[in-house]
Amino acid sequence: MRPSYPPINPKYPHFLHGGDYNPDQWKETPEIWDEDMRLMKLAHCNAMSIAIFSWTALEPEEGRFEFGWLDTIMDKLAENGAYAVLATPSGARPAWMSQKYPEVLRMQANRVRNLHGQRHNHCFTSPVYREKCQIINRKLAERYKDHPALLVWHISNEYGGDCHCPLCQDAFRVWLQKKYEDSLDKLNHAWWTGFWSHLYTDWSQVESPAPHGEMSVHGQNLDWKRFVTDQTVDFYKNEIVPLRELTPDVPITTNLMGTYPGLDSWKIAPELDVISWDSYPRWHGDKPDPELACEIAFYHDLNRSLKGGQPFMLMESTPTMTNWQPVAKLKRPGMHLLSSLQAVAHGSDTVQYFQWRKSRGSCEKLHGAVVDHAGHEHTRIFREVAEVGQLLEKLDDVVGATTRPEVAVIFDWENRWAIEDAFGPRQKKKDYLETCIAHYRAFWRQGIPADVINMDCDFSSYKVLIAPMLYMVRPGVAQRVEEFVAAGGTFIATYWSGIADENDLCFLGGFPGPLRRVLGIWSEELDALYDRDSNALSFLPGNEFGLSGEYGISIFCDLIHTETATNLATYQQDFYAGRPALTVNAFGQGQAYYIAARTEDRFLEDFYGRIMAQRGLQRPLNAPLPEGVSVQVRSNETTDYLFFMNFTPKEQILPLGKARLIDMEAGEPLTDALCLPPYAVKIGKQAR
Repeated sequence: MRPSYPPINPKYPHFLHGGDYNPDQWKETPEIWDEDMRLMKLAHCNAMSIAIFSWTALEPEEGRFEFGWLDTIMDKLAENGAYAVLATPSGARPAWMSQKYPEVLRMQANRVRNLHGQRHNHCFTSPVYREKCQIINRKLAERYKDHPALLVWHISNEYGGDCHCPLCQDAFRVWLQKKYEDSLDKLNHAWWTGFWSHLYTDWSQVESPAPHGEMSVHGQNLDWKRFVTDQTVDFYKNEIVPLRELTPDVPITTNLMGTYPGLDSWKIAPELDVISWDSYPRWHGDKPDPELACEIAFYHDLNRSLKGGQPFMLMESTPTMTNWQPVAKLKRPGMHLLSSLQAVAHGSDTVQYFQWRKSRGSCEKLHGAVVDHAGHEHTRIFREVAEVGQLLEKLDDVVGATTRPEVAVIFDWENRWAIEDAFGPRQKKKDYLETCIAHYRAFWRQGIPADVINMDCDFSSYKVLIAPMLYMVRPGVAQRVEEFVAAGGTFIATYWSGIADENDLCFLGGFPGPLRRVLGIWSEELDALYDRDSNALSFLPGNEFGLSGEYGISIFCDLIHTETATNLATYQQDFYAGRPALTVNAFGQGQAYYIAARTEDRFLEDFYGRIMAQRGLQRPLNAPLPEGVSVQVRSNETTDYLFFMNFTPKEQILPLGKARLIDMEAGEPLTDALCLPPYAVKIGKQAR
């Protein structure tokens, strides 16, 4: 059982509520700073992320530092009972640096170096840039290490992207030489360079993938992505050296971006004291809000899982709308509180925004903010932000509480890279991420919590392990799956699993490769369907689930043979009608299921409903949930905290059954049935 966790920083054992604050944009009107302090109190905000893009304001010329304005802001925060999530400014460097040291600028895959501009336009390898970052980070740590406002270090901003400059090419070769033990023979084998006569005979011949060069060696593409992640992590570790030295008790984080494909979050997570991430859903858009809510829940659960259940930080969200999405639709009344508390329900101990005050100029001047250009508190958005802050102040007991899932879904970055790089069996609609979310959705709709893990995580604490499209199987993974099932676990795999190893070399001897024994099947062929095509599966009479009828199939149909597995359902159409479409294999004390085709959601709902009952999975509320209503739970050693969330535009009634809950906002018992207005959230607590 997971214990509860201490606050992010014990000096402030409460929920953090605030936003990205850019006072350096208002240095010429310092009276706005005082007005900001007044407004922060009215909005019930207690923590501001500052100096994220302030390098020029801190070091306008090389070696000349100006901290006076930041001193004033830090002091004002402390005087007003607020705290700083203090950033290092490496996300955007000054023009003087780009001009004097052009090596700090990124080079694109086409080998053209960027001009100065934008942000995140820096080389992670550049010794000059690393040195400059350490200098200013040390200055910040020396100056504010004992300041009462300092609460958390915010490193850079949304790490991402890659650089293909000569420095990075050299670093890539060094990385490869270490991985392959200085053996080109091992590299050539791993990359299968005999294909198209791509054999490398000297390390100097190896380069990063390029649109006008090599992009067809999949092992090379994988290793480049791994290198980019490792180089980013190494850059981060370089940034924090002076902070660890001078402020060892101040937690350090950097804001991640959900399932952003360019950085494997599992590799940087061990280096962070607390996970943080930026969430910008497109509410009321192309997808129904309940469907989108499930996706965002998946991302929240991923970030909670990155450190084994430790609460995370919602570092950025918008209080109203974004300006960079295709349509800047406003959140409907209630949605801001609901979406903020959804993060809390899934494990966040903060609600933070981009941005506190709208900028007057440049590309984010129309992005949503707590304080609009009008500059006062008399706006709908400000009132809704204050409402969030007031409610968070009543939830101190939830801080540090965690979630204890019995279910895990494997979503793995390297597996995603390999799937997306594969030529076939379809070029579009492979949809690995979407498929993982579809399997997760069946549990979310029932209020059963789930972790989102990668294939290297420990499986032993779960009852049910789901691995959709586990195309890549790294060494040792199949053995651990076998151990999990043999010990009584339930494992579910799908079509297109067990195809390739960690180098994207196909397994020989029959798919699903090393998973063949535990699944008890052999995959002979995979049929890719056109969008216009369809098929169906039908359960066999007397199957263990008692299910019957047909379920629709699209996109992928795996043509399998049972070996030790038992057939539960068959295809209904095409030349493979009557062949297995769903199997189960008894293995030790557990069972392993294989879903051979991409099915409609209705199948996943019914199938996993039977798995839930079979395994006795614990639901936080033993009652049926209306469509679009989510129930999530956080727990500490003595208390369960239940979050009831209505993601629909209509009132929903939720029977509470025998639950004995106290409304944490009103302090009154919740009895019989709970009425949830449109886009509403309620929080109840009960003794464990």
